[in-house]
Amino acid sequence: MPQSSDNPIRDGRAARASPGYALFQLARAFTTAEQHEDASTRERAKQRIAKWTSVWNGMLSGSIEVGSRTPVADVPTWATLEVVTGGFATGEMLAGGSLSADERAHLAELAPGADPTSRQPLNAYRLTETGLQELTELLGSGLYHVELPEHGALPVVAWLLQNGHVETARSLLDEIGPQFSRLRFYPSVAPHPRRPGSTVFLQNVAATIGDLQKVRPNPQILAQKEAIEVWLPLYDRTVALFLETVDGPPPVLVPDSVGKGGEIAGGWPCQHYPSDWVERGQKLLDEFEKKRGQHQHCTKPERAKENFAQLCTYLGRCVKDPASLTGRDVGRIRLVLARYVAKRGVPGSEKCTQQRAAQREQSDTPSYSDIANVLIARLAGLPADAGIEDVSIVTAPISLEEMAQSKVVAGTVPPEYLVRKVRRSMAETIDVLVDEDVITSGEVLARVLPQISSTVRAAGFSDPTLSQLYSAIYRAFRRRRSLLLLNLESQVQFEELPWVAAVERFRRDDLPAQDVSRQTLEEIVALVVTSFPHAIIPSKLLQELRALAKGAALDLPLVDELAADIFMGEFGSKFGAAAKHAAALLEGTLYERYYGVDFAEIRALPENETRQKRTWLHRTPPDAFAELCARRAGVKIGGWDPAINGMIIEQQQILTTQNLAVLFRALGLNTTLQGCLDDLARRCFLWVCSRQQMKIDRWHARLIMVKNTAYAWRQMVFFLALLPQEAVQNVLAFAREELDGRDTVFRERFDPVLRGLEIAASGERLSDDRGACRFLGWSKQKYWMLSDATQP
Repeated sequence: MPQSSDNPIRDGRAARASPGYALFQLARAFTTAEQHEDASTRERAKQRIAKWTSVWNGMLSGSIEVGSRTPVADVPTWATLEVVTGGFATGEMLAGGSLSADERAHLAELAPGADPTSRQPLNAYRLTETGLQELTELLGSGLYHVELPEHGALPVVAWLLQNGHVETARSLLDEIGPQFSRLRFYPSVAPHPRRPGSTVFLQNVAATIGDLQKVRPNPQILAQKEAIEVWLPLYDRTVALFLETVDGPPPVLVPDSVGKGGEIAGGWPCQHYPSDWVERGQKLLDEFEKKRGQHQHCTKPERAKENFAQLCTYLGRCVKDPASLTGRDVGRIRLVLARYVAKRGVPGSEKCTQQRAAQREQSDTPSYSDIANVLIARLAGLPADAGIEDVSIVTAPISLEEMAQSKVVAGTVPPEYLVRKVRRSMAETIDVLVDEDVITSGEVLARVLPQISSTVRAAGFSDPTLSQLYSAIYRAFRRRRSLLLLNLESQVQFEELPWVAAVERFRRDDLPAQDVSRQTLEEIVALVVTSFPHAIIPSKLLQELRALAKGAALDLPLVDELAADIFMGEFGSKFGAAAKHAAALLEGTLYERYYGVDFAEIRALPENETRQKRTWLHRTPPDAFAELCARRAGVKIGGWDPAINGMIIEQQQILTTQNLAVLFRALGLNTTLQGCLDDLARRCFLWVCSRQQMKIDRWHARLIMVKNTAYAWRQMVFFLALLPQEAVQNVLAFAREELDGRDTVFRERFDPVLRGLEIAASGERLSDDRGACRFLGWSKQKYWMLSDATQP
């Protein structure tokens, strides 16, 4: 997130983000575009330069107000903006931009000579009798793809008109009509309809094909194959050619008594030359030069210290003038030949032939890129925008037919490295994808969950056509990138899209639909907690949980993780509400004792404080909950110090449990997950220990590690607080034994943390005079847990 504390802009209204962050990103992109060795990376950096230049110019001119939910002037709230790292809008609308090739061709048919940059005729055509009929047929077939939420607007109009809701359709057109020339409000045609169901996939087949196309041959393997297939045969022939000049038996290196190279036995080379030796030598040199121009992966033929390179040099001199060789030169040739013969025998001998055959067999092993090309060919026959129903077909051993069309031997099993890439498109239930390590974190889960929640949200519509369209728009909306927001602003909600609001009244909020939403919510939350017990629920995933909670008619005060560098010193009303859930669940438990929380004070907080928007000219006093968090952190609210803000935010997370208490209490998870809470606590402890012992050199990365391990520790304390005393003692005994088995430095550093938890578990509160401490992730002072690190 941007470090607003570096250069905050104060314009007399509200706090705004610093343009310095945009300038920093622009400088990074310029450096990459000029210096990176990879051409594709340089090209992507040039694209980032264009985007960050737009951000920079917009912020300076005032046309882009970063931090607002409507950051771009004259652009409606519902428009999908292009957003870059950190939540900065570039000013571009993703549904706008240049027309595609299909759009240009259609525009030429509809309105020859029309403005080639305007979508007005294309949008207007969809409102003609013919255009509406085409949209209606497209909706009925399901053969459409909604890439951006705007692409579903005119299909909604078509559905409204088809079902007699003319006034609603007219009102919707009045709202989106002013953007007809700029934005695309219609979908693209898809080769097959999307099937709703309980399976999801992380990425579609097209994306996996793209990943496989990026697999490049390993340069070292290419060099090895080239050496075996091209240069070793030439080396053998060069050695054989020189052996023809030897007077006596071939020279050989005789090892001494300890097995090391000793004296050379045998004759001397360059003593006599067969009649056609010079011609054959020149032919070999010419062949070498020709192949060197064709094969550049292996550098051995040009290394001066390599035997082959030396022999080639001597061969050139012999061909031109054998008399130019000195006695030292002949001795060097003899040594090279002796080493060769001692290692593999003379060229053509049984020993040499067997060695070369084994090397060729090794070089015949197909490269990852060769196998990847076979997998790409298999995937090419599947729907590009869908998942893979049966991964085993794609990852099966190479067939005889495929061998004939590739360099891969039949029966070759695709390596796990490539199979993992294919699995990213595996269409399966979420729990299976978690078990298969396709979904590896809450952030990854948030990417696939819209495929489920969209179906659940759309279940309230009785019309299957509208249900499918609503689901498609929802998935597209969830792909939008979040904006950086200040002053307690909220992200644009799905229901704020005019075409979504137009059909919301046709939803049936009946009990079955609510039951499905609640059941899905319970299953997802339980899966997240049990799969990633050490991690707080990421904001992207919270969006989906809120959507499911709304469908289940549950009013849950789920809170996002706040950024310390843009924290405004106040919390919304839902934070206090979340803390009250924690008080109801955890009062009198280990959690309250360990963190020194007075949940009675939490219960006494005022309900739903009415807050006036904070500005630089009108600084409202902090809300009661924010004051409590600051008091617990031992700091004062105000200013732009990320460390102080982080300390306040961490106390908020302690008091609210960062959504765990809300979800456990509302969904009854303390009962559902009772049998695995002790295992979750153990896994949290092991995760903390492993991360704490990782070798991390960068100071900032170490700070992030401490923060994340402190958060994981808090999750562990939460799980323990819901366990009976005997189970808590068992987990603590496990933790003590585990810590005692770790290295001395970590054990001594971390012992006070575990000791603090043991004291709290015994029924007492922590005190500084007992060699114990409370594990927190933020500090304004030099952090004791990083005492062995050097701060920049």
